[in-house]
Amino acid sequence: MKVLVLGAGAIGGYFGGRLALSGVDVTFLVRERRRQQLQERGLRIESVHGDAILEKPQLIAAGEEAGEFDVILLSNKAYHLADSIDSIAPYVGTQTVIIPLLNGFAHMEALWERFGKERVMGGLCYIESTMNAQGDIVQTSKNHDAVFGEWEGGESERALRIQEAFSGIVGKFRASSHIQREVWHKYLLITTLSGVTTLMNSSVGPIYSTPSGLELTWKLAEEVALVMRSLKAPLDDGIVEKQMEQFKKTHAGMKSSMLRDMEKGLPVEADHLQGYLLKRAQELQLSTPLLKVVYTNLKVYEQKREDAK
Repeated sequence: MKVLVLGAGAIGGYFGGRLALSGVDVTFLVRERRRQQLQERGLRIESVHGDAILEKPQLIAAGEEAGEFDVILLSNKAYHLADSIDSIAPYVGTQTVIIPLLNGFAHMEALWERFGKERVMGGLCYIESTMNAQGDIVQTSKNHDAVFGEWEGGESERALRIQEAFSGIVGKFRASSHIQREVWHKYLLITTLSGVTTLMNSSVGPIYSTPSGLELTWKLAEEVALVMRSLKAPLDDGIVEKQMEQFKKTHAGMKSSMLRDMEKGLPVEADHLQGYLLKRAQELQLSTPLLKVVYTNLKVYEQKREDAK
């Protein structure tokens, strides 16, 4: 199975590296600076599940000849989505399956519009990873799982083939027969977690240790769930309560990836995550005051970042 991974950063580099080390034919589509870095150092993973080095990863830059691929994994940030879609287009054939590991939902609509629903599966991942100053991937979470499946649900022969081909990795690639539900559940979790940690500029411990912080987080989750249910998202009954119980058990020092990006002065996915839901809430005339505050805080950050350039 011939696999193209868009990007070799904290997510794509980790899962793509693990796949390549397990014997899967993996090529990374990267920018020139990242290609030079990987050619000099190899793809290095520092992980609680064991360190690894892919000495000579297969690399291409956008536009280079490489033929069509069986599977394309997208691990880019949402604000690069338009460029990412253009970059992978030459490598998409009639049998290619595109699996996005992005958070949220808006990217699905963009991928369907460009490539058609039949070529795009749903996907997500559960992992905490980042890149250090040398470009090495540092992975710290117990979970290092990717989930994918047919958007309309059920099992399929191609999903089972992919799961079998990816079964040898350190980590997990799991085919789901209910990927829509899993995507929306994670979207709810990520929107709430990133929203409250960036609003409070804090890891989760001080937030859930304060009664008012816990109450605010719960109300934000309820607003987000209200919008999602109004969009006919297949959320489980009691999902807010379940996620809030998980939130209270999260290790105190945990920060959302969005907060870590803000601390580094990097772009954030405000429009893709909170912004998409706020826009839909306004169209549906739903009251979501906390979601609006969270989104405004992120847009203020983006404006200050732009002004500092």
